[in-house]
Amino acid sequence: MGAASHKAQTSLSELVAPIFNPASFSHRDKIDGIFTTLRQDNPLACVEVPGYDPHWMVTKYSDVKEITRQDNLFHSGDRPKILHSQAGEALARSFTGGSPNLFQSLVQLDPPEHTAYRNVLQGEFMPGGIAKMKENVAKTAQEFVDQMASLAPTCDFADDVAMNYPLQVVLDIVGVPREHHPKMLQLTQWLFSYADPDLKRPGSDITDPEEIIKTWNVVFTQFHEFFMPLVEARRANPKEDIASLIANAKINGESMEERKMISYFGILATAGHDTTSATTALGMKMLAENPDMLARLKEKPDLIPSFVEECIRWGSPVQHFIRSATEDYVLRGQTIRKGDLLYISYLSANRDEEEFDDPFTFKMDRAPNRHVGFGFGGHVCLGQHLARLEIRTIWQTLLPRLTEVELTGPVKFTESEFVCGPKSVPIRFKMDG
Repeated sequence: MGAASHKAQTSLSELVAPIFNPASFSHRDKIDGIFTTLRQDNPLACVEVPGYDPHWMVTKYSDVKEITRQDNLFHSGDRPKILHSQAGEALARSFTGGSPNLFQSLVQLDPPEHTAYRNVLQGEFMPGGIAKMKENVAKTAQEFVDQMASLAPTCDFADDVAMNYPLQVVLDIVGVPREHHPKMLQLTQWLFSYADPDLKRPGSDITDPEEIIKTWNVVFTQFHEFFMPLVEARRANPKEDIASLIANAKINGESMEERKMISYFGILATAGHDTTSATTALGMKMLAENPDMLARLKEKPDLIPSFVEECIRWGSPVQHFIRSATEDYVLRGQTIRKGDLLYISYLSANRDEEEFDDPFTFKMDRAPNRHVGFGFGGHVCLGQHLARLEIRTIWQTLLPRLTEVELTGPVKFTESEFVCGPKSVPIRFKMDG
């Protein structure tokens, strides 16, 4: 490598390095600036950050869709599905006996195994299955809106409402007794926010490059201890819940492999609500900062669905996933080699100037809005229809009663390079009724 080329690579790695640091994502303007520079100057760049294997940074909307629609060419489970250091991946393999992923959920599986496991709950989470959940979702939304009213004139909307409302919806559907819901929330925060000083596992060392794997191993162990008795109970006495479907499912005539089964419960108990929580909290941030937006939504509630979609695009709570190439592939005139890692940035794709008009403006009536906030292709989020229902329902329930809202302090974002959203939205508000 020539001196000029080496200097360019060093400069590019320095530009990208904050993306590999969870703390950076609490400063969204900084992260947006980095991805904007990449989209403009290096839309597909292979970078080397110390302590990590080289990664192709995939930042353009069209490239994200091109890669994620080809699950056979770009695998999800051969290497870590989210950003891991070299030391972290080695530790994960030591814990699992060779797999780079401690959790082996739908997110980390590849076809045809992914298809078989996804089919276990596919029908439950398609629009027809979701329709059966509407009554319970509405009831839970009403419960939390009433609870919010009881806290007037102030609350932290993220902590008091947004984090707990979708948690209760999802865990009720799974079949987790409500006395255990706080523990599931705690484990979720440890899992997705392992480096956040406010949400991390007590005693963890966020300066340790292996910490993410150490924390995830603790979380997996606790999920195993909680869900295995539930599995045995549902096998002995099945009920009308998701836990019974998972516990008694057959994959190619056999019960689910244990790590994959616990991971299935794990993704439902974590990703099943955390991304929805982040999007809901973001919605309140936007309304508290923009009184005209609140007034318009109250006047035209038929805009709520498009408001929700723009919250998903704007927030992009799942920041990234990693894929690995199964064979050589040419993209943007560059050859991605078999085995290469690709950092798929959904956040960047949802800011792509070539796809979204004025992407850094929040437009609650944006149309079309073909965001990739739920992913794309065969791995598109299984729970997307439930998430949309939950978010629409809480606003449809709250907005008729919410007359005024303003921030009483700074909105704080989670320090996480994986799932990120507001962890604190302090507000002063008035409600009717």
